[in-house]
Amino acid sequence: MQNMPVALVTGANKGIGHEIAKQLAARGYTVLVGARDLARGEDSAKRITGETRAVALDVTNEGSIAAAASRIRREFGRLDVLVNNAGIAKGGAQTAAMLADIAQSGAPSVATLADVRAVFETNVFGVIAVTQAMLPLLREAPAGRIVNVSSRVGSMTTISDPAYPHRGIGGVAYGPSKSALNAVTIAFAQELADTAIKVNAACPGYTATDLNNHSGPRSVVEAAREPVRLALLGPDGPTGTFSNDAGPIPW
Repeated sequence: MQNMPVALVTGANKGIGHEIAKQLAARGYTVLVGARDLARGEDSAKRITGETRAVALDVTNEGSIAAAASRIRREFGRLDVLVNNAGIAKGGAQTAAMLADIAQSGAPSVATLADVRAVFETNVFGVIAVTQAMLPLLREAPAGRIVNVSSRVGSMTTISDPAYPHRGIGGVAYGPSKSALNAVTIAFAQELADTAIKVNAACPGYTATDLNNHSGPRSVVEAAREPVRLALLGPDGPTGTFSNDAGPIPW
């Protein structure tokens, strides 16, 4: 097991994160299933064929992040792949359909600052915190890979296009948090440009998950395709890009 590449997927106890973990395990990785609730993470790990372990990881809690990094160093000594998948669409319980109610609760004129802060705390600050904590472990790998799960509604070019069918659904919290995540992706990619670590952002597409009350038309299998591809990039692969399984997405 120690010779197997190691991948950490945050928010992997369900949905797209679980599928990413599943696909990486099928490709010979030891997969660490990151979950805020360890019991749910363990249940997720049991449902994946291959080498998997649940890791308690709350991306908004510095102590939890530090403990996860210490455990990975102790048990593996390195990290080959980090997939920053954990994300939320609005503050509070993620029960309502995000795309259905964003016009009311997420519209710029009525969105609460508490909701905006909560979304950024997970989708942006959490990614920065986890990446910073895991970077020393990624440097120990022959060729580390960081994949940030973003969204097309974070593309400034796309959302400003009057012809874009989902124009406006990103509100003032979720969409801007993904725009910020894209900027974070570029920043890390530029800092690490002279290393073997590649940093890219992937859009899984509008997928049927708890985030949108399973209203999306894409399956999690389809959604995981691009994040997994970027996680498996060879030495000639790109860094600092934003794409889905159809190709590049404009920033």
